[in-house]
This record gives sequence, structure tokens and C-alpha cells, in this order.
Amino acid sequence: MDNKQLAEQIVNKVGGADNVTNLTHCITRLRFNLRNVDLADTEAIKEMDGVVGAVYKGGQYQVIIGPHVQNVYDEAIGLVGGESTDGPSEPEEKPKGVAVFFDTIAGIFTPIVGALAGSGMIKAILALSTAMGWLTPESQTYAILNIMGDAVFYFLPFLIATTAAKKFKTSPFLALVFAGILLHPELTLMRTEGIEAAFLGIPIRLATYSSSVIPIILIVLLQSYIEKYARKYTPDVVKVFVVPMVTLLIVAPIGLIILGPLGAIVGEYLAMFFTFLDSEASFIVPVLVGGLAPFLVMTGMHYSLGAAQTVQRSITGYGSILTPGMLAANMAQGGAVLAVAFRTKNKKMKSLATSTGISCFMGVTEPALYGVTLQNKRVLASTVIGGASAGLYAGIVGLKAWSAGTSNIFSTPIYMGGDSMWNFYHAIITVVIGSAVGFIASLILYKETTKSDSVSVDDKKQEGTRSYTTDSVSLGTGLSEKNEVSSPIEGKMISLTEVEDDAFATEAMGKGVAVVPESGNVYAPFDGLVAMIFKTKHAIGLVSNSGVELLIHIGIDTVKLEGKHFLANVKTGDSFVKGDLLMKFDRAAILSAGFDLTTPIIVTNTNEYLDVIESQESDVTNQNTIMTVVK
Repeated sequence: MDNKQLAEQIVNKVGGADNVTNLTHCITRLRFNLRNVDLADTEAIKEMDGVVGAVYKGGQYQVIIGPHVQNVYDEAIGLVGGESTDGPSEPEEKPKGVAVFFDTIAGIFTPIVGALAGSGMIKAILALSTAMGWLTPESQTYAILNIMGDAVFYFLPFLIATTAAKKFKTSPFLALVFAGILLHPELTLMRTEGIEAAFLGIPIRLATYSSSVIPIILIVLLQSYIEKYARKYTPDVVKVFVVPMVTLLIVAPIGLIILGPLGAIVGEYLAMFFTFLDSEASFIVPVLVGGLAPFLVMTGMHYSLGAAQTVQRSITGYGSILTPGMLAANMAQGGAVLAVAFRTKNKKMKSLATSTGISCFMGVTEPALYGVTLQNKRVLASTVIGGASAGLYAGIVGLKAWSAGTSNIFSTPIYMGGDSMWNFYHAIITVVIGSAVGFIASLILYKETTKSDSVSVDDKKQEGTRSYTTDSVSLGTGLSEKNEVSSPIEGKMISLTEVEDDAFATEAMGKGVAVVPESGNVYAPFDGLVAMIFKTKHAIGLVSNSGVELLIHIGIDTVKLEGKHFLANVKTGDSFVKGDLLMKFDRAAILSAGFDLTTPIIVTNTNEYLDVIESQESDVTNQNTIMTVVK
């Protein structure tokens, strides 16, 4: 069943669109506000292929879907008279190979394209205003506009930290801390004043991180692994501060010592190589810079080439290592992206490509690079072709920049110098070649991405038979584990919030339910093994064969009984199957001693799962499911 069909059936079974007053969703559930809850057919909804469960709770009728709830919501919201605002509803096949790179780039940069494009246009307007003499760099208006246009680029690591954290499924707040470390004023001051830095005696290469991209992405990627393992092996009671502390202490030094300076270190060697080429085969340098510019900018290596050109200019009076190649590359990217605006039928992409393409000619390429070029390998190839072609011409004619300046159409006067005007004319021709070749290549190579170009996971499933295990259910875009936990104790099931103990009621130890026992037997709620039995036998820890960690805590403060009235039928390490008798306790004696026998049943590794869903049972036995743990 695809998302559209599932959404239609759900809306129909909750009483139809007219019965829905509001529809929202969380990470796993559709949340309906219904005019008449009695019209909802809960049992029919639970039986649907693609639905994990359904429950009326907290004034909302909740349908548990799983990790692809967004896709079902996008279909359902249209049926009940709303409009989806959260992206495409059709699942895409998981990318493989080089497509992983482009998928990652898209996931990280798509959310910030608007900020990049808007800031880029401000910088483009600023460049035009100074070129036309409307503003001078010394004016306060220029300074304020420059701050407005430059802020997003200077603090780009902060924006990328947020989106990368979402892409890599890790803490965005910790990711922002790492961005703050890279751009910390103390670190910047140490670099600008030439102070040597070290951590535990290990030298730190102080690189330029403003406007950088790769360092923060690598750091957040490492964070996602370290944080995951720290969270897995840290006891629940101290996770709130131990996990961030451990992650910071491991990731920050590695980021500052290895990952952060990586681009600068590689760029330094690249600068040495380009300097050698410039002296031995100068025409090759603009070709390489022109073709590789997108990658140089993305990794921050162009800073090292700029430093090498500064040295070159101080000796020779001109620059040829970086500026001519960047002129070729910027024009090529502008042409390639404008071709996308010309070809695409997508109004949003047309607007984005037009604005960012124009900004390339003003020397501001980041919005186009991250918003369009790196998200489409054909546009990237067109940019490389155009940049290398124009760079080849610049190299053959020996194009030289006689003064410092940015690579845009208004800065071509920096190529005026030498014995004749031909160097300036060659710069103009380089602009034309880069723009034209980039535009034509993109016009030929660009292919509009449509839904028909890809095969969804659902389509592939329909090509063969679909099989299920007893503890899993298809969730439309993939298979999500649905681990059912039966009641270990016969009695009345209540919400965990009703337990007279804040450690359980606040879910500090994990999500779960509680049972008020009506007998003194504890049965296995699933197949698994005994992880631990407390010395006082008032609690037992279990692990299911699928990895669910469960704590059964018999009564409140019953640890004070010091094992009296409890009998364990198993020991730590024993395996069991659902229904086996694990423990016994003397219900009457414990109640007579004045203890509350309400028994919390907690999933202690809740954070490893998408959701823990309570059943709507009241009187339960070992034959009743009390919770469903969704992964």
C-alpha cells in the first residue's frame, strides 16, 4: 500500500475529512483532533498495512505510522483541507556510490540556500553600486551593507553545523558548539598574531574557518558516531551531562588537530605544487584552478593559493596562480547555473538559479555552488568544463592580474597593465569563454529531475512478494521493527505518570507503563535473557532477542524489604521464552507491610527507538500486549 492509499484509508476510518478539525504529526504519529471520537474505527485502523497502532490520548486521536510519517502526513493533509509545507511526499531510493555525496550536500545545504542567495544578492548589489560610483568603500552605508551581505558567509559553519546535525542525526546544539569553537575569538586572535597553539603537547595548526565548509561537516560527522556510542554505553542517570562532555572532549581536539586544518594543510601543499607549475608550465595553472574551483572553495584550499599568489605578486608585480583561474571558474558557474534557470520548469529552481547565477558574475559563487551546482552533478560537470576551457585560454595567453581584486565582471580593470591593453582584452575574452561554455554545456547536459526518473522503494516492493516476520511490519518506505512487550504481571495497567515515584513518573529512566498486580507471579514478556537480578530481588532486568532492554520493578521502595517475600526462578544470564515464570512475590505480605505494589515496567534503552507505544488495555495478563517498541 502506498502513502496516498494509506492516507485515504486512515482519513476514512477516523470518520472522514468532515470529522477532522486539525491534523499535525510528530516523529512517528499522525495526530488528529476529531469532532466526534466515537466515529473513529480504531480496530480497523490498527489492521491497516503500514499502521503500527492507534490510540486516543491527551485529547488527540493518534495513528502510529513510524519513521515515514511525514510522507503519509503530506498525503493526508490535502485530504482534510490543509496544505503540506514540509517537502516531497514520495520516497526516493536510497542513494549509492557517488550519489551519496550529492545527497549529503543537498541535505546539508538545501535548508540554507535562501539565506545564501539573499546575502549573495546583497553583495552583488554592493559590487554593482561601487562599480557604478554610487557608493564608496569608505562610507558607513557600504560598511553596514557589507556586514549584512557577508554575515552568512563568515558564520557559515554555524548554519552548516545545524543542517549537518540533522542530516547525520546527531545533536544540533553540540554541533553549534563545535562551530563556535572553530570561530572562537581567542582562536582567531592566536592565528592572526602568529601564536603557536597546542593541546596536551600536540601542535594545532590554526587555519581560517570563517566561510569554511568541509571542516565543520567532518567534525559533525565524527560527532554523530562518538555521541551515538557515548549515549549507548553511558548509564541513563548521568547521560544528560556525560554524553555531551565525552563528545566534546573527544571530538573537539580531533577537530582542531586533524579535521579542521586538513583543508589548509592540503591547500598548502597544493599551493607549492601550483607555484612550481607556474614557474615551469604556467598555462596549466589556470586550467586546474578554473576546473577545480568548486572543490577548492568547498574545502577552503583557495585560501592557500591566495597566499601563494600574494607572495608571487610581491616578487613579480602580478598574480597568475589564483585570480585568472577563479575568473574563469566564476563566469563558468554563472553561465551553467543560468542555463538551469533557462531549462527548468520548476518555478522555485528557476528563481533560485536566476538570482544565484547573476551573483556569480558579481564574484559571489557560494549561493550557486551550494544551492544548485553541488546538488546536480551535470551542472557541476558543466561548471568544470566551462572553467577549465576558459582557464586554458587564460593560461595560453598568459593572463595576469596586475593588482588585487575579486574575480567578477566589474574587476576586469585589475588586468590592465604591462606593455599593452591586450592583457585586459584577454580577461574579457576569458569572461566570455567561461560564461558561454558553462552555459552551453549545462544547456546540453542538464536534465530535469522528475519523479518518473527514479523508482521508489514502494515500486520495487511491488515487483516481488512481500514477507513479514511476526515482530515487524511494513511502514511503506522500508521495514520498521515492531517489538511487542506482553504484560509480565496479571493486574490493572495504568499510565506511568500515575506512579507515586518521580523517577518513574517523569520517564527519567525511560518510557513504559505500570501494572497494579492482582497475583504474585512475574512471567517473561518476550523471548530473551536475564540481564540482571537485583540482590534484593525486587527488580529484574531483561533483554529481548531483538535488543529491547526492560526493567520490571516490583513495587515502590520495596528495596527496603531486602529480598524478603521475593523468590527468583532464574539467574543472571539465563535465557527464557515468552510465558516462562521468572519470579514470585508474596503479594499479601508485601501489602500488609505497607508497601505500594504498583510495578513500573520500563524500556531503559528508550532513546535507541523511534517510539514506545502504550496499548489501551486495562486488565492485563501475559497474553496481552502492553507496549509496542518501534525501531
